[in-house]
Amino acid sequence: MGIFFRNVLDGLLILLAVFFFTTVILLVSGAPPFAAYYHIFKGSLGSWIKLAQVIQVWIPLTLCSAGLLYTFRIGLWNIGVEGQIMLGAVFTTAVLRVDAAKGMPMLFIGLAFIAGIAGGAIWALAAGYLKTKGGVHEIFTGLGLNFVGQGIILWLIFGPWKRPGIASMSGTELFPQQLWLPLLPALRLPPVGLALALAALVLTAVLLRYTHLGLNLKAIGNNRDAAYLFGLKPDRDMIIAMIFAGGFAGLAGSLQVAGVYHRLVPAISSNYGYLALLIVMLSNYNVWITPAVAFFFACLNVGNIQLPMMLELDSSLSGVIQGSLVLAALAVYSWRSRRKAPGGTVAA
Repeated sequence: MGIFFRNVLDGLLILLAVFFFTTVILLVSGAPPFAAYYHIFKGSLGSWIKLAQVIQVWIPLTLCSAGLLYTFRIGLWNIGVEGQIMLGAVFTTAVLRVDAAKGMPMLFIGLAFIAGIAGGAIWALAAGYLKTKGGVHEIFTGLGLNFVGQGIILWLIFGPWKRPGIASMSGTELFPQQLWLPLLPALRLPPVGLALALAALVLTAVLLRYTHLGLNLKAIGNNRDAAYLFGLKPDRDMIIAMIFAGGFAGLAGSLQVAGVYHRLVPAISSNYGYLALLIVMLSNYNVWITPAVAFFFACLNVGNIQLPMMLELDSSLSGVIQGSLVLAALAVYSWRSRRKAPGGTVAA
């Protein structure tokens, strides 16, 4: 219970710090703070349709965050999750472009999801292999693979997969409607995506909390050298963690293709990979806090559209709020660490 109340207190301190920072920024820019907050709230949760849009953003954020919990647990910075979303989308598109897909839509949608998971996992496996066998830091590998993934998508859209007679930034040709994920009629929300995101959370919680894999990842993440003495295999488990992270990110890419855009577009990842990194850190790597933080970020993404229309503010203000959130969280965690550290300025 002590840990629970400490987490609640940390959350309240972060919210207060964010509220303070963003209010100051809004006042400096000449905007009424409470009106801005109201329009962000109304723009994200003001109707069932807007709530459905928030959930549509929440699904890929949650999937990517769930995957990142594996790599953070073992001490890896999987910055390449953006590229893993992109490759998942590319593999999914490749399957749905097969001519036979129109005759057996359910079968090929299922195969497309498997292909998307494989695509993301292969892209993450490349980074994991270079890390474990080549000693290349995963941050550099991940960033490099992100650029390569974006290049592959642009090459496909303007080259082999371009629309008949034209190639543009609007993406490839739309898939036939029978290859679109079924939507809830009133909300235009794919229930399959929601079910997959919830299943990913439960699976991650179980694997990390109750299995040898979760225990091994934690032990290696805490002290890799000591893990060797206990007979663990850090390189193997790092590869496994990367495969889980890439697989979930690839699945997010599949849902973006089959359930949102219904084609491959240049911005298919929508920066959800980078946002997921912030979400997991702000959640303090807790699997059950992660979906709540992801929901908050999804509300910001959807609700900020109201700011230019209602207050003539730039929609990038939500980016300022997200940045303030991260800075506030880091400040609170730093303050907490100083209190715990021996010889800290404040006694524990």
